[in-house]
Amino acid sequence: MGWAIALHGGAGDIPRSLLPDRRLPREAGLRHCLDVGIAALKAHKHPLDVVELVVRELENYPHFNAGKGSVLTSSGTVEMEASIMDGKSKKCGAVSGLSTVVNAVSLARLVMEKTPHIYLGFHGAEAFAREQGVETADPSYFITPENIERLKQAQDANRVQIDYTQPVQKEAKDAAAKIPNGDSQIGTVGCVAVDSEGNLASATSTGGLVNKMAGRIGDSPIIGAGTYANHLCAVSATGKGEAMIRGTVARDVAAVMEFKGLSLKEAAAYVIDQVPPGNAGLVAVSSTGEIATVFNTTGMFRACAREDGYSEVAIWDSPLK
Repeated sequence: MGWAIALHGGAGDIPRSLLPDRRLPREAGLRHCLDVGIAALKAHKHPLDVVELVVRELENYPHFNAGKGSVLTSSGTVEMEASIMDGKSKKCGAVSGLSTVVNAVSLARLVMEKTPHIYLGFHGAEAFAREQGVETADPSYFITPENIERLKQAQDANRVQIDYTQPVQKEAKDAAAKIPNGDSQIGTVGCVAVDSEGNLASATSTGGLVNKMAGRIGDSPIIGAGTYANHLCAVSATGKGEAMIRGTVARDVAAVMEFKGLSLKEAAAYVIDQVPPGNAGLVAVSSTGEIATVFNTTGMFRACAREDGYSEVAIWDSPLK
């Protein structure tokens, strides 16, 4: 048994033809965030601190759909959400509807540690952020030109888009010129970690879906759907939030391990197989240091490492070199 860590930058219909200027910054971001997590685990940081630290880094990276890179609602606004959970105590915190908080995952942790509640949303969450003195920014900080273009593409196609959705046929010609190789959206972020003593934690953060209705809440802040941790494993999910909520994906991995006696990899594969194809992915670690990265989409931006020296960064079925 030793420490292990896994993180993701979103799952979806990621084309293998994704151009280097779209792919390489995300690979670099994953490698950087993985290195940050490894260093924290080697310094004997608690997994709860590790997953918060790594997700903060991902939130600050504009190439992923969280924090600075959050996608836009149908109203052209940002509504960010996140959750975090400690496996041993099962303490957890979640937030939704944030428009000014720079790092939603840290506010979720403050909800867990500083309130009697688990979940705060919208105006109440924003007010709590101000009370706690967390870093905030004008909403314009989160609205990037790329995400304005992604919203226009989604509205032209009259659809709500899952992570990395490719343009539909009728708009492919125009969209391809604006968004190379159908890179229409960037992905939810998350991290799971376990230390050498078997302590587990998970955290997930997102801007949601492109062109979602204002007020829509996905799986990322829902404990048991997008995020879960207990004494057996820690899970962070990505993909279509509605599918993850219906399937209680994150909790089901732990339940299948506990009640069916499956290994982490077997349990993760079983749970993802129950979700309609093209909708889901997850990263998970067990208390014994096992890692699972499973998805039923074309790809999932992900990275992982173990204390024994194993590490990888990958998008599709094979690890990146």
